[in-house]
Amino acid sequence: MKRRTPVPTAMPLDVKLMNTFSVILGLAFAAMVVALGVAWVLRQSLFSLSAIRVQGDLMHNNAVTLRANVAPRLAGNFFTVDLAATRAVFESVPWVRRALVQREFPNRLKVVLQEHKPVAFWGAEGDARLVNNFGEVFEANQGDVEAEDLPLLNGPPGQAPLVLQAYQALAPLFDETDTTLEQLQLSGQGGWRAQLDSGAVIELGHGSLPEIEARTRRFIATVTQVSSRYGRDLESADLRYGNGYAIKLRGVTTGTPADKEDGKKKR
Repeated sequence: MKRRTPVPTAMPLDVKLMNTFSVILGLAFAAMVVALGVAWVLRQSLFSLSAIRVQGDLMHNNAVTLRANVAPRLAGNFFTVDLAATRAVFESVPWVRRALVQREFPNRLKVVLQEHKPVAFWGAEGDARLVNNFGEVFEANQGDVEAEDLPLLNGPPGQAPLVLQAYQALAPLFDETDTTLEQLQLSGQGGWRAQLDSGAVIELGHGSLPEIEARTRRFIATVTQVSSRYGRDLESADLRYGNGYAIKLRGVTTGTPADKEDGKKKR
């Protein structure tokens, strides 16, 4: 006689739901236990921030003073402290350009600072702003600037990198004539003006940096001969000509007639 294979009985739906619900409750309970454990660990004094190690550029800032001023503004412990907010606090300190903040297990922070390297003053004379070697404008106490012979640059907002680039191109040209480029200004209309250490003012005109540089080279190539001929120092010069320039010597005025640059009137 043939044996009949028993047909498996399907699990009732309510039993399936109960088993699923039990699994979910178990997982939720386990997650809650883990979360409570983590919270308990995070509250332990072992992980309270106990030290901030400051390294890097510290010419204008003192590590002890920095820690004393910054520590009260930090919140959290080793795990919960906001590194971005901590970096922002350090970068708000005068002279600090960049701050790299890292955790050091179990309760320390390591901060590496990069200070601004001033290469020029920015704005009107007496302004508290400077330009760093990246062309960035920053504020600082001018009394903290070691170099007193920094040039003065000026221009529209956001144009500091361009003005610094122009200064770096033009300053060596004037050095060849034993003069120093002390001031360089870019007007809102795009006109360039330079001032030398002798007080002479030079209108460089409009144009791209290569055009301004070429115009300056042409001027420097002959101005010494002209001033020597008259035995006078340069008082001012106007390079806004297409094929020449006009100069004014102290006590003497002369010029080289030529067509104005782009046919425009002398500005």
